[in-house]
Amino acid sequence: MQESQFPLHHYCDPWNIPLEARLAALVKGRVHIAYFYEEQNNSSFRYRAYNMAQVLNECTDDISASYFFLNDLHEIENIVDSADLVVVCRARYCHRLANLIQRFKAKGKPVLFDVDDLVFDTRYAHLIVKTLGLNTTDTGIWDWWFAYISRISEAMRLCDRIITTNDFLAKKAEEFHAAPAKVVPNFMNKEQLKISDAIFSKREESGFRRNERTCFGYFSGSPTHNLDFSMISEAIQIILESDPAVELLVVGYLEIDASFNRFGDRVRCEPFRDYVNLQRLIGSVEFNLMPLQQNAFTNCKSPLKFFEAAAVGTLSIASPSINYALAVEDGVTGLVANNYEWESKLRQALDSQYSYSDHAHAARSIALSEFSYEHQSAAILSALDMN
Repeated sequence: MQESQFPLHHYCDPWNIPLEARLAALVKGRVHIAYFYEEQNNSSFRYRAYNMAQVLNECTDDISASYFFLNDLHEIENIVDSADLVVVCRARYCHRLANLIQRFKAKGKPVLFDVDDLVFDTRYAHLIVKTLGLNTTDTGIWDWWFAYISRISEAMRLCDRIITTNDFLAKKAEEFHAAPAKVVPNFMNKEQLKISDAIFSKREESGFRRNERTCFGYFSGSPTHNLDFSMISEAIQIILESDPAVELLVVGYLEIDASFNRFGDRVRCEPFRDYVNLQRLIGSVEFNLMPLQQNAFTNCKSPLKFFEAAAVGTLSIASPSINYALAVEDGVTGLVANNYEWESKLRQALDSQYSYSDHAHAARSIALSEFSYEHQSAAILSALDMN
């Protein structure tokens, strides 16, 4: 399998900033917005706190924002005094978080709760456990998920308003909490777009072909996607068996079945990467595979896999979940595959008549216009009730 023409980027977390600098960033503007997340990570924190602060700092007038973690709360007085409101992002209830919320409310300052998944209602615990393919006979699994969901729901209950990633999830949140919910989608930040632009330009110059082979990619951000991948495993193997010019790249935590071993170096696995280097790997394949089970939990998922692939000129083949189907227009910005259609959609992708360049440009246009940081200030300000 041909390596990406973009070498591994020596990456440094852009949010690995000392508390003193983050406090200083909070008070630069006339209006000050604090985001709270339990601890740094490469998924929800990035999308729901870091990216939001980046937009407010760079794309609005007189508004400054910063983000804080549990281990920053020794400066709680400074944070509460400096911020005009706080957005609590997918955090679990604990005494320190309750104290933070109480102090903001005591000063008459709004407290919002941002959630990006259906993880606040224990009525869906069984669905989550089943969807993630966890061991339903393990009482520890049930104890963990019921505790996790309950703590998130209690933290949400303490907040005044809700922010979610899409309309479907917003309705679920309003039904549960009886508080108004507004939508700010997940989107790409400045660092992602910078490397994505470079990758897309290079691929455009080469006509979107690395060589005479076609590579399908599956990008797993967590270890809980085995059931999703199993939906397409047989179809992929049929295609690999029938066409020696097809390759498969699996990136992340997924452990593929030993039955793929017979394809040798045409099937390659890469470890999980930070989000900048992930763009490099996504840009090394022609098609991004997005299988997803169909239920209320998965219908709350945002189409981030689509727009991050589209930004580098990689087309997606996606299951028709609500938000995937809204982002991927079949035959225009990618392909949509029902469970029984995966083999035929993979073959359609390989068809020499498939206009890859046209579709890649169309998909990237959607990604840039709807899911880039430059276009999110209005939605964020509306969610914060500041427009």
